[in-house]
Amino acid sequence: MALKTKFVKAGKWRTLEWGWNVSFQCRFTYPVGAQIRVNYGPGFTSQKQTLNGNPKIIRVTGASIAFARVQMKVSKNATVDYEYLAISEF
Repeated sequence: MALKTKFVKAGKWRTLEWGWNVSFQCRFTYPVGAQIRVNYGPGFTSQKQTLNGNPKIIRVTGASIAFARVQMKVSKNATVDYEYLAISEF
């Protein structure tokens, strides 16, 4: 498990993690009100969730043949801490 910190600029969906033919998960808790999702390309998203102070998990599996992006959208600029777990860790 790795604790990561990223700055997320307000407005558009911002990519925090990405991969192709890999398996990993990200666990988010804050900022409250931020939206998270997995984007697999034009027109296909999944696991869209809104953060509420309780842990939310996004999973990307190697079974996907599409390029996957874990993305976040915030209403104001924020520094985000989250946990990144590789497939061997979950």
